[in-house]
Amino acid sequence: MEENKKKRYITQAINDEILSKLSLKNRYQFLNTNLMTVLEPPEFNFLKKAQKFCMRFEKKNDITHGPEEDVYEWIPKFGAEGFLTRAHPFEMIDLNYAEYGVTIEFMRSLALNFFDPQFNMAQGATVLAVNPIHEHHENIPIRLEILKKFVTGETPGAILITEPERGSDAVHMLTTCDEQDDGSFLLNGEKIYNTNAPKAGYVVAYATAEQNNGNTMAQFLIDTSWNGWKCERVYIPYVPKVWLGKETFTNLRVPKEYVLGGVGKGREHLFEGLVPERIGIAIDCISQCWNAITHASIYANNRRQFNQEILKFQGVGFLLTDLWARLMNVTLGILMFSKSYDSKVEKFGGTLPKNISQAMVASASQFKYHAAKLSAEICYESANLMGGAGVCDNTLMQDLLNISRIAEIIGGSRQIQTYVLSMAMRQLYKMSGI
Repeated sequence: MEENKKKRYITQAINDEILSKLSLKNRYQFLNTNLMTVLEPPEFNFLKKAQKFCMRFEKKNDITHGPEEDVYEWIPKFGAEGFLTRAHPFEMIDLNYAEYGVTIEFMRSLALNFFDPQFNMAQGATVLAVNPIHEHHENIPIRLEILKKFVTGETPGAILITEPERGSDAVHMLTTCDEQDDGSFLLNGEKIYNTNAPKAGYVVAYATAEQNNGNTMAQFLIDTSWNGWKCERVYIPYVPKVWLGKETFTNLRVPKEYVLGGVGKGREHLFEGLVPERIGIAIDCISQCWNAITHASIYANNRRQFNQEILKFQGVGFLLTDLWARLMNVTLGILMFSKSYDSKVEKFGGTLPKNISQAMVASASQFKYHAAKLSAEICYESANLMGGAGVCDNTLMQDLLNISRIAEIIGGSRQIQTYVLSMAMRQLYKMSGI
């Protein structure tokens, strides 16, 4: 390796030949070879377009993905090229993306996760703030202005649901909102574990007019420069480059035009976002899996031990191919769900009817639950198959291994997903008329 080249690692532990084979370009090539038979041309073309931008950005800016780099500095460049979110066409803010929807978001996530898993996680949190504004902007100028700032990368965004004493219980909130005579609200309370919040110029937050009463929930858009806003960083060692926050509202006044959903509307707005949120997390988890499998596959095809590639040893090859097969199966399932979701959104003019959205909540929870468990397994086993090379700082495998440790917690823990699914199963049983 060139001595004067910036490196991501303290000491090089992997030899030059194998390290070069693990380049972003080569990992993209392996991924594309796997997916070329299952993707339609528009999806595949967008994936390759996003990959091309990532490779150029990495080379032009000498990105090493080392510990000293700030992933939030990259957001404006990706936003300018339209690679921060493709959840919608965004015609109301004059972007008019030709390629959009959950399926295209899947392609975007794959490209960005291979580029940098922590960056992709941070950007995914902004998308969660984009969606409710997109659905409830009501053509109010300030809402459209903030939406455009999120989409184009002028600022990251965050969504504030979780509270210190409520965890995954999103309904029985303690944060309160008191409506004033002029239609504004005063917010008081605390939120926590909100990705991007310390870096965000704006956030979407929920509160209730009456504590523990989800039927009085409201939804707000908040400018983080307002008086009454306090945000401290909650440091998560698994994702040291991603900033999560603990927020305190002290008589924080939210003007009327920033109220996305008044008292009684917040719960409805929250639950309509569950499908894109959870399928988005599942997509991110599957992207992590493909990145890990790709690292392990390239390594196992090049690392030689006892005069042959280690892939040829059954303990390595059979485990790797088992993980590979399961990953492909889940990928096909999420791809099918994404296309179904996109077709229904198109059929109904951009917004799913409430009954269809609710019917898809169980499927989204199933994918989130399954994909998170698979990420934890595949990232660990892939690192394990690479031995020391899989756990040192020479590659992105350490990031993948770390981020997979929290996959089952974010966006509703494993336990809350299984609770949701048990209730859904009960409902399906009743609907069966048995």
